[in-house]
Amino acid sequence: MNPEDLKYAQTHEWVKIEGELAIIGITEYAAHQLGDIVFLELPKTGKKLAKGDAFGVVESVKSASDLYSPVSGEIKEVNEGLPENLKAISDSPFKDGWMIKVKMGNPDDLKDLLSAKDYEKSIQGEEK
Repeated sequence: MNPEDLKYAQTHEWVKIEGELAIIGITEYAAHQLGDIVFLELPKTGKKLAKGDAFGVVESVKSASDLYSPVSGEIKEVNEGLPENLKAISDSPFKDGWMIKVKMGNPDDLKDLLSAKDYEKSIQGEEK
């Protein structure tokens, strides 16, 4: 079940808003679809992102996938321990598996994101 206090992108990233920061990770569904994650590449702090920009790569035994920023802004923090603790992405995607924190440049970016209920509907179509 996806937490209702988060927003979701069609590309399976989630966003939690804390003041002007957007905390970003991938959903439990995305982690499950990837399977065993073997590599994660995250950006450096200070990097500026436009909404939709790739900010990293996650690789599993099945495939490699780009990670896309659901919001524009500047990366203020990166979960430095995550590449050494890849299981957190699958085991705790909405808590310990967060990837980056972005100081949002445009809060209107959130308007295009999905609610938990709408995200659930969108992935039901993919599971068939």
